[in-house]
Amino acid sequence: MLDVAKIRSDFPLLAREVYGRPLVYLDNAATTQKPRCVIDAIADAYTTVNANVHRGVHRLSQEATDRHEAARDTVRRYLGAASAAEILFTRGTTESINLLATSFGEAFCHEGDEIIVSEMEHHSNIVPWQLLGQRRGTVLRVIPVTDDGRLDMEAFQCLFTPRTRLVSVAHISNVLGTVNPVEEVIRIAHAHGVPVAIDGAQSAPHIPVDVRALGCDFYAFSAHKVYGPTGVGVLYGRERWLEQMPPYQGGGEMIGHVRFSGTTWNELPYKFEAGTPDFIGTIATARALDYVCALGLPAIAAHEQSLVRRALDGLGTLPDVHIYGQPSSLISFNLGDAHPADVGILLDHQGVAVRTGHHCAQPLMERLGIPGTVRVSFALYNTEADVDAFLAALRRTAQML
Repeated sequence: MLDVAKIRSDFPLLAREVYGRPLVYLDNAATTQKPRCVIDAIADAYTTVNANVHRGVHRLSQEATDRHEAARDTVRRYLGAASAAEILFTRGTTESINLLATSFGEAFCHEGDEIIVSEMEHHSNIVPWQLLGQRRGTVLRVIPVTDDGRLDMEAFQCLFTPRTRLVSVAHISNVLGTVNPVEEVIRIAHAHGVPVAIDGAQSAPHIPVDVRALGCDFYAFSAHKVYGPTGVGVLYGRERWLEQMPPYQGGGEMIGHVRFSGTTWNELPYKFEAGTPDFIGTIATARALDYVCALGLPAIAAHEQSLVRRALDGLGTLPDVHIYGQPSSLISFNLGDAHPADVGILLDHQGVAVRTGHHCAQPLMERLGIPGTVRVSFALYNTEADVDAFLAALRRTAQML
């Protein structure tokens, strides 16, 4: 079990007030707060090893390089990857998927080829594939979502054709909370000889992930959702795929030799990391992952699920609350006919921070026939008192509306 009181003391921002009330932060699916050890890691890196990595023979550069590459190995262990060469640093899940769509698309996709996504995807796992379609003439095939917020697996199996090149789906829906059966998705896709990419933005902070056990070919997540800094992301890719994919961007570091007659590429993973990386951010990311691992993802998951159950029990006592999907670490709901933004504003003025709107999932909202939802999302530092404060604020909001 987690010592949540002690954990909360690690997060300075949680001590602040909003509108004269103690902050109840329940917008963790958008971004998490940062423990002091991560904040200190950023300050320490800037004050002790701030020198460009990979390019200097002087001591400071070598130390910065060592810590940056040690961070890559921390991510490798966190994901269970076979090699640090399979870990690419990006600016976030969005850039990771854009990298994949661009480089994989150039290597393997032609006019008429097909990419399978699902109806519950974040825009970051839709728009890059649409852009690929504009460049290469590829076509999106979409896995339907059932009325109870699950992937329609029977329909999924019927989507494959000889032109299917990739399946790209979320591990956990950022709207519905549904934990998708990605092992089954991967098994079915691989039976057709098709690789699978997993959007892990909502799974990496909450459940243990082992990319080799899953069998996925690509996996992406963002550091800022796992208590790390903003502007750092990860794309895991199987080495055999990455070797065949062209670089995403050109510039320093990603090159072998540059001549006006032609250029050769650096080895993995540097072929995909043009320019100066955010080595301060990667060092802090490693510290965040170490923090999470020290607490233990199974313990974190159990704690968060107990909060979700408490919240669901409380929501069940309120009239006219409609809950969507399969809540896991988050719950999406609407309160009668009230607009989600109105609910969110009234909760905010009571010190409760939630997310409202379409959550960058407009196709899913169209499927559900709603403009948006109110979303509460939990993290390792949330408490039963947070849940109770949210429910009390929501009851008052319902009375006002």
